Amino acid sequence: MAPVEPTVPRRVIVVLGASNVSRGLARLAATVRARAGSPVDLFTAAGHGRAYGVSSRVGLRRLPSILASGLWRALDRERIEHPSALLTDVGNELLYGLGVAAVARGVREAAMRLADRGAAIVITGLPLASIAGVGRVRYRLLRTFYVPGCLLSLREINDASRWLDDELRAITADTGGTFLEQPADWYGLDALHVKRSRLDDLLHRVADAWQLPPAEGRPRASLAEWALLGSRAAEVRSLARRLRLTRQPVADRRGLRIWMY
Repeated sequence: MAPVEPTVPRRVIVVLGASNVSRGLARLAATVRARAGSPVDLFTAAGHGRAYGVSSRVGLRRLPSILASGLWRALDRERIEHPSALLTDVGNELLYGLGVAAVARGVREAAMRLADRGAAIVITGLPLASIAGVGRVRYRLLRTFYVPGCLLSLREINDASRWLDDELRAITADTGGTFLEQPADWYGLDALHVKRSRLDDLLHRVADAWQLPPAEGRPRASLAEWALLGSRAAEVRSLARRLRLTRQPVADRRGLRIWMY
C-alpha cells in the first residue's frame, strides 16, 4: 500500500474593507501567496464605498453591509478557526450620514465575530494626518464627486474622524488585536485612497503584524491575475436593481483560493 501523504492545513486570511482592498486585491493575493505559503484561503468582503453596518451604493451597483454579507456563513460552513484578519477602510458610513457610535458598533461587531473564531486581528486607523490636510475647497470638490449627499462640514468630518479613530483603538485593545497607523504620505489628493505605490507597504505591514514569514523581494501580481480578479464580483450584489449572484470561490490558482463577499 502506498504511503498516505500528510494533509497540509490551509491557512485562512479574512480581509474586510472597501475600495483600497478592491484596488489592491491582486497585490494582496500576491503578498499572501508569497508570505503565507500554500495552501491558503483568502476571504474578502470589500468593494468601492463598502460599509460595515449599512448597505452601500456606488452608481448602479449596491452591496449589502459587511455584517450582512455571506462571508460569515462561509466561515461557518468551512468551519474556520484561528484566521488572520484585517479590518480596514473604516469610515464610509460617516459620509453616508451615520454617527460615530453607529459606525463603531458595526466595526466592533465584525471584530468580535472574528475574535470569537480565534482570529489574529489587525485594524488600521483612519488617515488622520491626511484628512487634516484637506482644505475647504478640496473637501467641497471631493464631497461633490464622491458623496454628493453628504451634509457634514469639513470641521465635522475632522472631529468625527478623530473620535472614530479613538473607537478603533479601543476595539483593537478589546479584541487583543494590533492597531496600525497610516502615514499621511500613503494617501493621495482625495485622502481616501492609498497611493498604488504605497499599497505594498500597507500589505507588508499587515503581514508583519500577522507574523507571516518574510518573502524574498517584493511579490508582484501577474497581468493574468490582475485580469482574473478584476473580472470577478462579490457573491451577492444588485446591479441596476437586478440581483446578481456569483459562485464562490472566484479563483483557485497555485494553492490560493479567493472568496469575495
